[in-house]
Amino acid sequence: MNSIMTVIKFTFMNRFRAKSFKIMTVIFILLISVLVNLPSIISAFSSDKPTNVGVLASSSSDIPAQIQQYFIENPDMKIAIVPIPDTKSVEGNEKAAKAQIEAKKIKGYLQLFDDPASTFPKAIYKSEGSMEYSIKNKLQAGLQTIKQEQILKDLKLTEEQRTELNTSVAIDTEQITIKDGGTNQGKTEEQMAVAYGLVYVLLFLLFMSVQLFGNLIATEVTAEKSSRVMELLITSVSPLKQMFGKVTGMFLLGMTQLLAFGIAVAINIQLPNNQDFLADNNIHLNETPLSLLLYFVLFFILGFYLFAMLYAAVGSLVSRTEDLGQAVLPITFLSIGSFYIGIFGLNAPTSSFVTAMSFVPVFTPLIMFLRIGMTDPAAWQIWLSILLLLATIGFVSWLSAKVYRIGVLMYGKKPSFKEVFKAMRAYKA
Repeated sequence: MNSIMTVIKFTFMNRFRAKSFKIMTVIFILLISVLVNLPSIISAFSSDKPTNVGVLASSSSDIPAQIQQYFIENPDMKIAIVPIPDTKSVEGNEKAAKAQIEAKKIKGYLQLFDDPASTFPKAIYKSEGSMEYSIKNKLQAGLQTIKQEQILKDLKLTEEQRTELNTSVAIDTEQITIKDGGTNQGKTEEQMAVAYGLVYVLLFLLFMSVQLFGNLIATEVTAEKSSRVMELLITSVSPLKQMFGKVTGMFLLGMTQLLAFGIAVAINIQLPNNQDFLADNNIHLNETPLSLLLYFVLFFILGFYLFAMLYAAVGSLVSRTEDLGQAVLPITFLSIGSFYIGIFGLNAPTSSFVTAMSFVPVFTPLIMFLRIGMTDPAAWQIWLSILLLLATIGFVSWLSAKVYRIGVLMYGKKPSFKEVFKAMRAYKA
């Protein structure tokens, strides 16, 4: 026990004291703070002044006045319509509009033409420089509303009928669970929103942690092997203890960093602007089920250990850090595959493919947690996936320890699978 604790402490402190670790942690905390407060930052730097847009139409058209009134009644769109006087010629109108663009009085102009195929005119928005599609979409929404009002007016509907026709149909969502012939209420819409966020966070955290700390483990093993320090370590500490020590040390380092990130997120969420954002979107973090948080921690730990063991074993087979990237590529593909299956599963958590993948141990940490968060899988499915994952971690740990034991003492070119298998059979411990 003393030997494994020594390896854990050495691995943790060696990386924790490094300036690169501290600098990267601070940089990520700053990035997290910026991302959490991004809506407020954008709002602070964006101007409250509306964008001026000109309108060209024939003098007999009442659409310029209507669209001007539309944006007056919808100030949140931040569009101000500037009617351009009709010069009785298309060329003269365009010349006047372009002069106003050049004078910075308008951003662009909306040109209306008679359309023989329709009772409503055809519209073209013209602006200088890059096209701002947000302005185009707002103008399109305004014209669509005006067109709809004209059609409703021609149909001679009453004001109550028009209001009823324009009222959107609202659909609330509620999850139910059907078990043993009975129906129970499942997650509420707010709980589903929080669960969706947690699932996405686990997808991102586990993927990034596996990529970052898995590569660090493999790099450290390879570096020790290339410096021949491994020959001394292997005689005093068993390979299994050495592997678990390194993996656990890196895990604690990762958890320390994630704790710092979590504190940064918690502090930023408590800011008034973010509290208002959560309230406006009806998101209540206190409604997160405790069981979901516990599953989050459990699957994160199991997923980290599974991939970390694989990285340590592969790192022991490589003598030069230059060859490490190619050696760990299969593991990288597995983690990337798990991540993208999880992204797909966010939109189809009940699909047969997602259900099947949740029982594949290398995908279980992400996919089964996704199913727990987004659906309500049977308890036996959850525990079966956990047992399969634990059994796989045990097997991978045993196999990785044997590979590690013979790999750290094999120098020169990367050994073939045949050479590794032969050496493993010779080593019975």
